[in-house]
Amino acid sequence: MRRSLDRESFRRFLGPVPTWSLGVVEVVEASYCDGFVRRRVSYDTPNGRASAFVCIPDRVEEPAALVYCHHQHNHQFDLGKSEVVGLRGDPTQAYAAELARRGFVTVAADAIGFEDRNWADGLNVGWFELASRLVLGRTLLADELQEISLAIDYGLSLPEVQDGAVGFIGHSFGGRVALWAPAWDNRIAASVSNCGCISYRESFAQDVGFQADTVVPGFARTFDVEDLLELTPECAYLIIAGDDDRWSRGAQALEVEARRRGIQHARIVRRPGGHTFPRVDRDLAYAFLDDVLRRPH
Repeated sequence: MRRSLDRESFRRFLGPVPTWSLGVVEVVEASYCDGFVRRRVSYDTPNGRASAFVCIPDRVEEPAALVYCHHQHNHQFDLGKSEVVGLRGDPTQAYAAELARRGFVTVAADAIGFEDRNWADGLNVGWFELASRLVLGRTLLADELQEISLAIDYGLSLPEVQDGAVGFIGHSFGGRVALWAPAWDNRIAASVSNCGCISYRESFAQDVGFQADTVVPGFARTFDVEDLLELTPECAYLIIAGDDDRWSRGAQALEVEARRRGIQHARIVRRPGGHTFPRVDRDLAYAFLDDVLRRPH
């Protein structure tokens, strides 16, 4: 008989996190951009000082939906939040800026070990960050998810943000976290995963392997991506997968399994191509967030 994942066992798999509430948030700087104001903020987390960008659309006449924008991995550890707001890196990854121009308030923080959170001159510190937690019975993923919730807390405190309208979007690493974050934080009503839906079953292939951030001891013995979707019926998902993308492997099997289980809140779009987030797919993602979060186009 198949065992179902519940929230209690989900939290138990991820391990404990320190009790924490968001304290004083410092606005470090503000810049006026094309269609929005970009604020750089910093605040304390259990894992040290964090920094994030918040993009607020021009001429906000009524509170807008909030979207957390998670950066990719791409082995670029000196890069994180700056890429999704369009300051550096790949312009196709600047979805925090593009969403702000469409009327969303966006927040983008550095994941642990990236950009301002990297303490080793751009080297991969992820496996140290993981190992130093595993020996204490904790996981890196739990701390990252807690930090996402803290950033959402800040976003929801802003007068420009509509209560109860929270979305999430990510590519690659961010696309993987887009499947976990709603299980951790049930305020997330819509989540977009681009090129990040690879199952644990497929991750055992040597040309793929495991990313430190999503190593959860014992989870894959019984559960996989489809169980995260089944756990979170209150969240609508858009999962975009490239047929030639190794980080999208298992998308077809996920689609079949979701249909078998009657999971109707997840839309899986398989398309030709590789590990990219082209304009056509970003437009699809933005329209999805518009629709689910009930914003006018």
